[in-house]
Amino acid sequence: MFRTISMYPLLARDPDVRRVPGYRILDDALASGLVEVTEVSEQGSVPHLRVVNRSPERILIVDGQELVGAKQNRVVNLTILVNAHSELTIPVSCVEAGRWRSRSRTFSSAPRTQYSSGRAKRMAQVTASMQTAGLHRSDQSEVWADIAEISGRLKSSSPTGAMAALFSDNAAVIDECAGSILPVENQVGAIFTIGSRVVGADLFDVPETMSKLLPKLVRAVAVDALDGNGAEQSTGANSIEMFLAAVAAESVHEAPALGGGLDLRLTSQGVTGAALVDEGSIVHLSAFVTA
Repeated sequence: MFRTISMYPLLARDPDVRRVPGYRILDDALASGLVEVTEVSEQGSVPHLRVVNRSPERILIVDGQELVGAKQNRVVNLTILVNAHSELTIPVSCVEAGRWRSRSRTFSSAPRTQYSSGRAKRMAQVTASMQTAGLHRSDQSEVWADIAEISGRLKSSSPTGAMAALFSDNAAVIDECAGSILPVENQVGAIFTIGSRVVGADLFDVPETMSKLLPKLVRAVAVDALDGNGAEQSTGANSIEMFLAAVAAESVHEAPALGGGLDLRLTSQGVTGAALVDEGSIVHLSAFVTA
């Protein structure tokens, strides 16, 4: 626990769980120079980016991960495995409404995901789009409006309406949170609460992935904690049990995943979630309490 944020670790059931993932996370892959993320063309397309993977390994890109640069900053709309030696167009949402000009040819990976409440709303929008139209789109105007609202409450400003300003304007506190909430041995996931309110959870297939991505997830929750999102509410001692029960009881919409595996969308009253399954195992599952 740090400030109003608590992390409840989810541990691998088998202490001898496979330690080496069958992929590289995007940050490591970008650092290798064998993978790059760009606009889809010189003109660009707001809801799409191109990933070029020249490496012999698959690449894991996680839902909500922020990519910065090129014509405008984006977040990824769902968790994706990009196959080795392949190119893939991925669905994204813009988180910088006031810019459409190039700052760089390629994107870099930010040290954060989209803040958790925004991630939950966008995830529900993408699920609805998949179920009704077979697309992986968010409601872009709602994404921008939500960033504007939370920016107003936190008195954060950006000339381009960038979500990144929420993190940079509050970097001292956010980085302190990320440096204070650390993984434990054999941890593959986490449930986060703000005060006594459950925010949501992320679960990965191996501890290595969880350890590398935890700081990004903590930074996202920290923004909602600064916003006072539910910190005053008390949901009782059984709130985590109720959240887990709701996730387990959710109905599932199944579709082929982009790149590889299966994409499962979880929907029930008060909870939204998604999972990427590959070869019968969950690579990444995320779920959030909704208003």
